[in-house]
Amino acid sequence: MNVKINKNQLERFSRQIILKNIGIIGQKKIIHSKVLIVGIGGLGCPVAEFLTRAGVGTLGIVDHDTVDVSNLHRQSLFNDDDIRKSKVDAAKKKLNKINPKTKIITYKKKITKNNLKEIIKDYDLVVDGTDNFKSKFLINDYCYNYKKFLVMGAISKFDGHIFTFNFSDNKTPCLRCFFQEEEISDDILNCEYEGVLGTVASTIGTIQANEVLKKILKLGKNLNGYILIVDLLNLNFRKVKLNKKEDCVCK
Repeated sequence: MNVKINKNQLERFSRQIILKNIGIIGQKKIIHSKVLIVGIGGLGCPVAEFLTRAGVGTLGIVDHDTVDVSNLHRQSLFNDDDIRKSKVDAAKKKLNKINPKTKIITYKKKITKNNLKEIIKDYDLVVDGTDNFKSKFLINDYCYNYKKFLVMGAISKFDGHIFTFNFSDNKTPCLRCFFQEEEISDDILNCEYEGVLGTVASTIGTIQANEVLKKILKLGKNLNGYILIVDLLNLNFRKVKLNKKEDCVCK
């Protein structure tokens, strides 16, 4: 890992470098890392912001959509000036101001079976910030096939869910072990119909970013094999074990 840290970076990241479990070596790992975020909305915005602030070296962001006024209460990288602009373009502009040393690669497209392999192949970790199960299952399947570490999030109303899938471990369950694609409706993730509090998006997205940094630094315990269910209305956090299904594609 041939990564050099200059004086400016030492000062910029000093408050996390001073942590005994990170130090210079840990900061070099962060700078050397490559993370892909699919969906730069309510979840993707805080993930992208905090990974950029932490010093992640290369950040890919994927989204085909444009900024709408209804996004602004929860999508923290955007403001009134960004309305009707490409989300990935607006996000890159903000992230470059936060940390110009982080390389931001944009993909102004919708993920499909035909393009996802080419997009994810050069990244170490993948973060799902999408708002529909079709995309989530697609990301799950490609990360499983290519053994990518996946951090997945979902939000609705006052609630959030976080999964981590370490697909390099054959014992790891996948999203299909928990949800059946034909039985799940996108309505439960649709903010237009269900609504969501902006702070829920920021909280879940921040936890996702934290899980990414823990994986990069090889610190603590991740959620592999569990789902973290967050109820911010009643301030309840609980972990539920996921069991690997015998007839699942990941078996």
